[in-house]
Amino acid sequence: MKKVYITSTSCLSSVGADKHLTWQGIQEGQSGIKKVRQLGFIEDIYAGQIADEVIDTQWNKLNISGVFTRLEKMLIIALKPLIDQNKPTDTSQLILATTKGNINDLANTGAKGANINDMIQRIADLFGFKTTPIVVCNACVSGILAVSVGKRMIQMGVCEDAYVIAGDELTPFVVSGFNSFQAMSDEPCKPFDANRKGVTLGEATAAVHLSANRLEGDTVFEVIGEASIADANHISGPSRTGEGLYQSIQGALRESGITAEQIDLVSAHGTATNYNDEMESIAFDRCELASVPTHSLKGYFGHTLGAAGLLELVVVIESMLHNQLVVSKGYEVSGVSRPLNIITTPSELSLNIALKTASGFGGSNTALLIAKRN
Repeated sequence: MKKVYITSTSCLSSVGADKHLTWQGIQEGQSGIKKVRQLGFIEDIYAGQIADEVIDTQWNKLNISGVFTRLEKMLIIALKPLIDQNKPTDTSQLILATTKGNINDLANTGAKGANINDMIQRIADLFGFKTTPIVVCNACVSGILAVSVGKRMIQMGVCEDAYVIAGDELTPFVVSGFNSFQAMSDEPCKPFDANRKGVTLGEATAAVHLSANRLEGDTVFEVIGEASIADANHISGPSRTGEGLYQSIQGALRESGITAEQIDLVSAHGTATNYNDEMESIAFDRCELASVPTHSLKGYFGHTLGAAGLLELVVVIESMLHNQLVVSKGYEVSGVSRPLNIITTPSELSLNIALKTASGFGGSNTALLIAKRN
């Protein structure tokens, strides 16, 4: 089977305006979560919101003409560094992961421009992609699932490389939806902690380049295993036994040919809701991963929906490059029935294989295994 590598990454987050500033901020313990005074009809919520001034500054550096929405600008900002490193060929595939796309356009323009396929086509045309772009829209596993889709397309010979971008915007529509579930915390989220009160929302964009080719001497990350199992437990609640996540991890392990003992780091979904964190702890325990250093990154960015998995994968890759464990921000005391090895202090550790997981509405689950190759 053809090997597939992640050769370059990029992001725009509430912690930093690019990948390097995001990594630096995380190392300094910074969080992008702040109190937002007003978002639609909802007041005084904590969220990982990116300042418009930050987006405008990054956008103006690109010298791109044309009219684009705020989310489209965010996606282009994340994608441009990858394009600068590797120009698309005639067969290069562009894949977008999102849950809501330009949902704000429904309120601002009466749905004009809100079609997700139209949105990604505008970006594809901007960068000269010849192939028809693909949209992966599967709740909060979208970002990681899109990497799996790109990997499989390369392995099937459909393309030689793929550009995966993911993004979602913090909007009144999204916030009101989560608020209706009574799932939002009145303070910055605390994944896996006994005193967690619920989810904190955020926004971000991220991008990775997948290729069957690599330059000798470069450090790349091989996608050695992936699987996605939907247990269809409930429209918004995860399986109480973690069955879908368990099966996804097992499928990724089978493809990779490794055992759980060889995994150095687990980057969990970790939304800080009671049911999600409990489900994940059960699934990790069933997979014999309870002792592996584990974190959730939601305490830095909030839950960025379809962007979450890809954004967190970018941070995991930085963590592996620097052999530096990232603290699970907000965690103090275990609040799940199956204790995990949650990272509480920054420390150095040889990180060669990592597991990134994601779970979402409708019982969707995805697991991705990557290995560092020098």
